Amino acid sequence: MIDFNERIQIRPIGPQDNAAIATIIRNSLEEFGANHPGTVYYDATTDDLYGLFQQSGSAYWVAEQDGMLLGGAGIYPTPGLPEATCELVKMYLKPTARNQGLGGHMIALCLQQAADLGYKQVYLESMPELAKAVSVYERFGFIKINGPLGHSGHFGCAIQMLKQL
Repeated sequence: MIDFNERIQIRPIGPQDNAAIATIIRNSLEEFGANHPGTVYYDATTDDLYGLFQQSGSAYWVAEQDGMLLGGAGIYPTPGLPEATCELVKMYLKPTARNQGLGGHMIALCLQQAADLGYKQVYLESMPELAKAVSVYERFGFIKINGPLGHSGHFGCAIQMLKQL
């Protein structure tokens, strides 16, 4: 467990977190009008992130305060990505957890874990509706690329970005 501050802890996802994190993800997409086909909103795996992140080369963390989940973020070896590349995935926070530095802390944790696992690049997919998140990714050194990498199945994501580690 990692203390973000004296009240918020970050820990690996557990099976007990599946329903709460799925709700946070879907509510966030609804909030920004990004709950359309071809996004994580409709992925069956969104309801079992603990199971999904048992895959070798992946990791997912949740932020928790007083026993309540605030959000999560992870890295995943999405099929079809270039060698030594993982994807930053399912980075979502409740509205009350935003603008406190927590999202940036979680991105930094994911990037460090990717480097520790030997990845050389981190890829992500996003949407114009999530422009604020895209600007945060840019501050972390992600650059927009022309077209998707890998086989995420997220045809509803019009923005693709890549960062060299």
